[in-house]
Amino acid sequence: MAKRFTASASQLKPDPRFDSILASKFVNCLMLDGKKSIAQRAFYDALEIIKERMPEDSEIEVFERALENCKPFIEVKSKRVGGATYQVPTPVKPKRQQTLAIRWVLAAVRSRKGRPIAQSLAEEFMAASKKEGTAMTTRENIHRMAEANKAFAHFAW
Repeated sequence: MAKRFTASASQLKPDPRFDSILASKFVNCLMLDGKKSIAQRAFYDALEIIKERMPEDSEIEVFERALENCKPFIEVKSKRVGGATYQVPTPVKPKRQQTLAIRWVLAAVRSRKGRPIAQSLAEEFMAASKKEGTAMTTRENIHRMAEANKAFAHFAW
């Protein structure tokens, strides 16, 4: 049987404005119902807002720093041992780090109701680049859970 789906990473083209694979990936994750032009417009509008509010930094650098700051280094996974379920801390692979960071930023943006998506995106990027904001809080909670459960690290086999 023919293969229906291919790995998106091998097909992903850099975005037209900044020539960044990460920006292209983010736009694809931001997109809803296949409306890529709307997602791109929201993303680029957010970067324009960042450019106005933070003229000392490049807008794409703020975006990349925000995602870099949101990446988790360790997470907890459920492991069932002898009838009990333990939260075992495990290191996170780089591709999953990026995916989780994007997911958390988008969840934080979508939870802010009553304002345009571009404005929410810009605010979340600026906050995350300063190690603040909702996405950073999510990352810190994950790290805190892993730290609290490090006694069960020996179950990670």
